[in-house]
Amino acid sequence: MKRKAEKQQSTAPVSAMSAVAARKARQQQAQAAKTEVFVEITNEPPTKRPRRSLEGPPVTPNGEESKGPRTRSSTKQDASSPAVTRAGRQKKSSESEQLEPQSNGVAEENVDSDQEEIEQDKTEVEEEIAEDEVASVIGDADGYESPADTPAELQNFPLSKARLNKSNILYADDNTMCIRIKEKTNLALLGQYDLWVKRGVVSLMGAKLHPSARVYRVYAPSTHSLPVIKCVSGVEGEAEVEIKSCKSGLTRLRDISPLYQKIWNGENTAADKLTLKGARKDSRRTFSVLYTSADDSLKRHLRPLHLDKKWSASMKALSQRHGQLRVLVCGPKASGKSTFSRYLLNHVLSPAPETENGYINTDGCAFLDLDPGQPEFAPMGQVYLAHLRAPFFGPPFTHPSLDASRDGQILRAHHIGATSPKEDPDHYALATMDLMEQYRSLLTRYPQCPLIVNYPGWIFGQGLEVATWLIKSLGLSDVVYMSEKGPTEVVEPLSMAANGARVQMTILPSQPTDFVSRSSAQLRSMQIQSYFHMLHPSGLNNPLWSDAPLSRTRPITVDYAGDKQGILGIMVLRSHINPAMLREVLEGAIVGVVAIESSNAINGAATDTSTSKSANNDNDNEDDVDADEDVEMNSGEQHAESAVSGPIANSVLRTPAEDLPYLYVGAGTSVPLNPSASNCLGLALIRSVDVASRKLELSTPIPSSRLSDAIEQGHELVLVRGQVDNPNWAVSEEYYAARAAERRYQKSIARRKKANDPAVDKEAESKTLAVLRERIRRASNVPWMTVVEDNSRRHREAAAQREKSLWKLRKKAYPGSESETDW
Repeated sequence: MKRKAEKQQSTAPVSAMSAVAARKARQQQAQAAKTEVFVEITNEPPTKRPRRSLEGPPVTPNGEESKGPRTRSSTKQDASSPAVTRAGRQKKSSESEQLEPQSNGVAEENVDSDQEEIEQDKTEVEEEIAEDEVASVIGDADGYESPADTPAELQNFPLSKARLNKSNILYADDNTMCIRIKEKTNLALLGQYDLWVKRGVVSLMGAKLHPSARVYRVYAPSTHSLPVIKCVSGVEGEAEVEIKSCKSGLTRLRDISPLYQKIWNGENTAADKLTLKGARKDSRRTFSVLYTSADDSLKRHLRPLHLDKKWSASMKALSQRHGQLRVLVCGPKASGKSTFSRYLLNHVLSPAPETENGYINTDGCAFLDLDPGQPEFAPMGQVYLAHLRAPFFGPPFTHPSLDASRDGQILRAHHIGATSPKEDPDHYALATMDLMEQYRSLLTRYPQCPLIVNYPGWIFGQGLEVATWLIKSLGLSDVVYMSEKGPTEVVEPLSMAANGARVQMTILPSQPTDFVSRSSAQLRSMQIQSYFHMLHPSGLNNPLWSDAPLSRTRPITVDYAGDKQGILGIMVLRSHINPAMLREVLEGAIVGVVAIESSNAINGAATDTSTSKSANNDNDNEDDVDADEDVEMNSGEQHAESAVSGPIANSVLRTPAEDLPYLYVGAGTSVPLNPSASNCLGLALIRSVDVASRKLELSTPIPSSRLSDAIEQGHELVLVRGQVDNPNWAVSEEYYAARAAERRYQKSIARRKKANDPAVDKEAESKTLAVLRERIRRASNVPWMTVVEDNSRRHREAAAQREKSLWKLRKKAYPGSESETDW
């Protein structure tokens, strides 16, 4: 009867309020009777909007969920629930903020105590994302994201067509498995692994991988659609692949940020247990095989990424242009531009044998990323040109930098200092043209190097003017617009520009995701945090990540005054800061480290010299401080004779109290550096300004070799403060690390008690716990963060609601909407 009533309710009009009331009454009666109806949704097309389970709230014809009664969580509540709040916020908002687990009793009942990592996952899944991050997303300038009003019901969504059995498992142990995959079947994996194609041809994230000795690193977190390994062709209808666990350290970032929790594989699935027969009981790989989303022990909304047929056909047609390909990918926000560009890039870089189509790519592929908000191979706030030689398998936060990578390098980058080009379109256009000049220079060495241009979602208003100008001036071969729904006010100007430039234009359907577990602002935080914790050890092909908080790493000290001054000046883009306030603006900020190549970097740099000269003379008698031996940015006598410092140094003003070199030129705003005479080397975090020693303490992942090369070439270094997101993640790293250390020690105590270890020293354990808790207390006592103890019912219910909520993307693509100014 319940199923029939729900079926009738789903066809009722939205305006039938009496039917909604009746539906609520029936739900209450059903809950009182404790009846349950299990409905399994199978064979749902992945490209369509997911259907709701009949157990969940009904869906109206407009796709909106009608609200039904909610059951109270029966999980055991933690006694203390610290929360993070920002200074100046209303007290009301702090009541719903939470960082610590609210329910962990039920979650750990069915977990084997020997599986430490799984138990840690279960505990960390309960830790809530800080409210300051959620609030920043709700008030994000793009205005396109909001948490879903009603939590989406979990569905049994199909992920893999292939099924593992004794006949297609060649060998397996606790780290590796080698399997056969039949043609036209696929396999979805969650986690991270190394893939080796031994026989046949498989496709993965747009790339066709042929048998070779090359091993590819694949990252498949739950934050994005899962990559699918599909057999394209094989020997006797089967392909043979080896999948092996890998440890990169990326999973350990969950100890310093809640955004990295609950994104990798959980407990072993049924397919994992089949391939782990004979292995240790507690064996666990860094990946899991999933047949459906119900196999996930953490119950996440997992989806595979199946490309639209038009996407696949377009990629195949574009790749047939070989070295003559020059394509611009544009469209509205959240339409799939980055995904299409990533898959097209992998498709072009597929190492196909020459015998397949008579062509082999030996010149790599150029990737011009013009999206400073969500760049692919660099942190936010930059546009760049990269030269790539091999496909990449993973979302942007798994490759936030190409430094020391054997598969590609960034040839040139420019610091925009914002997540949107609308802040300074003129500077954005100049940076784009300079990067195109760099590409033309690349063609002299690699004449068959194709080009893929990724344009941001800033496609309305002034962004449309910039897009049409790029189509006319870049010498493209193709334009791909990622929306069949228009609007015509955008498509017509783009089509006219393409026709005028004799460029072929292709319109493809957008392929957005309805629900995602991380917002765009949170993904930016994950990417820049990954950037600062990424390592490139010599001798290793793949990068590693460190989970040490930045506050516990050794900073780079740079002299900003004196004979060994390591930087020429400090700029603040698009604003005029009072010199007395410069120190407050810099401490704790993200800055771009830019190398100035000539005196043309600043227009009018030689003007207004009287004030700066007198200010410089006032500081000639400052005591010189010895530089740190390991600091490459402190140039001293290593500088080549530079023609840059003369004219530009005349525009440097010294702050009255700190003697900071303030590089300010322009009328009312600070003029950005000329892209043709500057190059961004990367980002740095200013940890402090030591006025007594005239030094800056910086944290930066920029290799020292890049800094040394710039100095040896006579380039001056400038720190550019833009308007990128504040590094709130860096403030809270020590707090999360301290909490993780306490949890690990408590688990070690529990294991010793369970094993009846006679060497247990309760007094020593108590002292250690006291030290760890004191570390937590100190870590919480930092600026802009306060730990609040609140175990009220309202707090617990709000935390449980946030745990179930997902982010729903909403596209606004019409004139007069926010999308004309925001993207």
